[in-house]
Amino acid sequence: MLHARCCLNQKGAILGLDLQNCSLKNPGPNFPQARTAVIIDLQANPLKDNLTNTFHGFTQLQTLVLPQDVICPGGINAWVHITSYVDSQVCQGQKDLCNSTGNPEMCPENGSCAPAGPGLLQCVCEDGFHGYKCMRQGSFSLLMFFGILGSTTLSISILLWGTQRRKAKTS
Repeated sequence: MLHARCCLNQKGAILGLDLQNCSLKNPGPNFPQARTAVIIDLQANPLKDNLTNTFHGFTQLQTLVLPQDVICPGGINAWVHITSYVDSQVCQGQKDLCNSTGNPEMCPENGSCAPAGPGLLQCVCEDGFHGYKCMRQGSFSLLMFFGILGSTTLSISILLWGTQRRKAKTS
């Protein structure tokens, strides 16, 4: 289904996005809404050079058309084919870095690698683990966290109220 410069599926998710010749210096704050896109055309825009973090979460992206002077996000290791033309550069076939790094110990023992966009990956803790390097077993204790936070806030508030109340009585 075609809607303005977007191609949408039946559920309304963006499959294709045509932003060529829109005078964009960067894709903008709403660009992550297009993370379901399979093809994005950004040619003929004065984009800044490093777009790697711009495409965080774009795991389904398979074709990206950029201005000729902009490097494909993630570089040559993130794409199967990079083709340069006179006025554009086409990045095709996003690689899964989790399978192509050759380093099985990239993520901690209780974590697994997950693609996070072109040239990006993330380590996700397995069920039942959380925290730094997925070393903590069990779930995060919200009751303890908010209990300590609440009691500390209450204690400081009472202390400040008491010290400020004394000054209010003298003036």
